Amino acid sequence: MPRVVWFDIPVADMGRAVGFYEAVTLSTLTRLPVGDGKETALFAGEDGGSSGCLFAAPEDRPSHHGSRVYFDAGPGIEDWLSRVEAAGGRILVGRTPIGGARGSYAYFEDSEGNRVGLTGT
Repeated sequence: MPRVVWFDIPVADMGRAVGFYEAVTLSTLTRLPVGDGKETALFAGEDGGSSGCLFAAPEDRPSHHGSRVYFDAGPGIEDWLSRVEAAGGRILVGRTPIGGARGSYAYFEDSEGNRVGLTGT
């Protein structure tokens, strides 16, 4: 079965996006210039690695019509959603039970206009 090994969230303003995601995820992103006007900011992953990044490039633009990335909020979806609003994001779908022991999901729009999902309880 295929699995996701990496994700990029396109951003227009790297400073604004890093500030937003650090406030929402309560973690520090590592900014790395790529060259040719491109820049990344890596999300911390398990085992010291990373599973994805914010990516700023002249040819890529944020959109709420693109792929949706889901973050695992664990037992704190409501906490994440309050941080989303405090950081300037917009809640699109509040905490919604999936059913049974499967937990809940929610959607928000980040500071750049991307739609992002949460899973957890």
